[in-house]
Amino acid sequence: MQRIVLVGCGVVGQGFLEIISRKRNILKRMGLDFRIVGVIDSSGGVIDENGIDPLKILEIKKRGNLPEGIRFEDVINSVDFDIGIEVTPTNPDTGEPGLSYIKAMIERGVDVITSNKGPLIVAYKDLMRLASKNGVQFKFEATVGGAMPVISLVERSLAGNQILSIEGIFNGTSNYILSRMEKELLPYSQVLLEAQELGIAEKDPTFDVEGIDTAGKLVILANAIMGIDAGIKDVEITGITGITTEAMDLAQRNGYAIRLIGEANREGQLKVSPKLIPRFHPLALDGTLNAALIQTDLAGEVFIIGRGAGKIETASAILSDLISIST
Repeated sequence: MQRIVLVGCGVVGQGFLEIISRKRNILKRMGLDFRIVGVIDSSGGVIDENGIDPLKILEIKKRGNLPEGIRFEDVINSVDFDIGIEVTPTNPDTGEPGLSYIKAMIERGVDVITSNKGPLIVAYKDLMRLASKNGVQFKFEATVGGAMPVISLVERSLAGNQILSIEGIFNGTSNYILSRMEKELLPYSQVLLEAQELGIAEKDPTFDVEGIDTAGKLVILANAIMGIDAGIKDVEITGITGITTEAMDLAQRNGYAIRLIGEANREGQLKVSPKLIPRFHPLALDGTLNAALIQTDLAGEVFIIGRGAGKIETASAILSDLISIST
């Protein structure tokens, strides 16, 4: 039996609770028995070493907040658990509070899974060294590409290959905006408003449309699968806010699409920018899909596509890491 503490109970945390309940019988047939013994977020928490019903937590969250009075420190100091799942909101500047939560759980000697890009953007090498020092596993598939298993693909299926370069679409919001502008020849401002009304873009879309989210994911990939010691400051970033309908029309008439592409190579060059892509190229995707084109020395060119966001899709990547740790 593996005891789990969930740190963060927002959209992703609730997605995880939903699928761990939904997949319980399948997991048991795989010989896996997961017991959630703690759930905490910024409002409070629930602790029960006999196990917590995920559906009861979801019901509590539907009605409001978790009970007050239980903090992260209470869990770390008093609860016996094997795996910590950290899904607090991303802070790309400091990585906090997720960075401190992850460090504390690793130092406690438990395996950790996160969907939080912030800690990996600012302290990837430190976290990996800390995990190695404490003899624990640290997994983060959900930080890049949602349900698109790019990190595990490289670690498992492409083991032994040297990754020469990677380029891809790593932000569904920007891709939706650009593909809609292209299809209807609509102005950026109009499509952004549409995306916000549909819940695809945030009220403040800066993180997505200025290329910062893509840059953060590119940093994680460069560090994790290419061994580059990079930070956000090392990425040349240009967003999509300057793309016009005239540029879209010109690109189309010449057989191209414009997409926001993140690129990294072994020389340590990292770049995020709108790029002309041949219309029938694998990266000329429409909608909110994510994709990665990986160049390897042995397997050649490998292409992967998947849903890059959504609470169930992200939770799927967390579940994959959870099974990987436990088998």
